[in-house]
Amino acid sequence: MTDTAQTTTVPGWVLKFMDAIDNLEFDEGFAPLTEDTDMYFGTAHVHGVEAIKAFFVKIDSPLNITHEVLEFWTAGDGVRLLRGEATMARKSEPDHVVRAPFMHIFYLDQEEPVRIRTLRITAGPLTTDAVFPEA
Repeated sequence: MTDTAQTTTVPGWVLKFMDAIDNLEFDEGFAPLTEDTDMYFGTAHVHGVEAIKAFFVKIDSPLNITHEVLEFWTAGDGVRLLRGEATMARKSEPDHVVRAPFMHIFYLDQEEPVRIRTLRITAGPLTTDAVFPEA
């Protein structure tokens, strides 16, 4: 197999998707999701666009959050990879800002218009101290 991931310009639909998560305004940004879309966020499995919206409202509404896309790749038929960093603070503690790396893997059903079959998200750790104790 000779397929390799290739870095590419971040498409508009990805930027709109990230903005929708940040603003919790899902109209155009969530258009690629369908009632058949499956999202895996860490160990959580969420099925369907409405449930995915509710999931993001639940985890992000207490936060001021911004997602920055750092790299984007195409990898074979319908697979898109995104690496980014989220900057966030609880609305109740706006001066306590943390950053978390994240990775999204989009499996597309179709390219035009984009339809996402499956989305896999990993995020964190928020601090490496939680994973690697000091020596």
